[in-house]
Amino acid sequence: MLEDIDVVILCGGLGKRLRSVDPDTPKVMVTFEERPFLDIVMERMAAQGLERFILCTGYKAQWIEEYYRRNQRPFVVDFSREEEPLGTGGAVKNAQPIISSDPFLVLNGDCYCEVNYAEFVTFHQEKGGVASLVAAHLEDSRDYGSLTIADDSRILAFEEKQDKGAAAINAGRYCFNQEIFDKMPEKAKFSLEYDVFPSLIEEGLFGYPSDGDFFDIGTPERYQLAMEYFKNGK
Repeated sequence: MLEDIDVVILCGGLGKRLRSVDPDTPKVMVTFEERPFLDIVMERMAAQGLERFILCTGYKAQWIEEYYRRNQRPFVVDFSREEEPLGTGGAVKNAQPIISSDPFLVLNGDCYCEVNYAEFVTFHQEKGGVASLVAAHLEDSRDYGSLTIADDSRILAFEEKQDKGAAAINAGRYCFNQEIFDKMPEKAKFSLEYDVFPSLIEEGLFGYPSDGDFFDIGTPERYQLAMEYFKNGK
């Protein structure tokens, strides 16, 4: 089943907070064990059976695209380039012409989360909503907004960052039906998190619970923690 599902990866971020680690490299391409972080993300997903990845490139798009054209992988890598920053929602909308599967997966390329994608897709299909997201459980959630989730897995609210200890957070992994494009704004630049998800709450936006490891590489401190994670054989 997973071999038929497209994976859209958002790769267009500037990575300004990581420039003390690497001032020139796009965030998803920073090096882990002598290879780009994005390699690790895609290889681990491919190991579960996913076979086609669509990279939404923006900042230094040519760098990313040339790397993956030059270094072939045992899976398909296609590209959707933003000529100007479009936001997370705009990037997905821009890629619509080359997204062929229904449903399809979307993920933020600058974070990592252990997810059983076959189970996630099945969860999404059984819930019958337009969109589902992975809700990662963190013991220390103060650096992230949190989710309020009902017993039936419906997401009831998104809360801004606050010092509240353990909580479920948006892990930046989504499963969408093609119908999601009908729910998007007419404008080119917009956010999934702020312009799309809140409007889906009443229609049925679901959170797939995950206790798998989660981290992002958005700051030098988190980058170092991620380095240690992979060095320890995770």
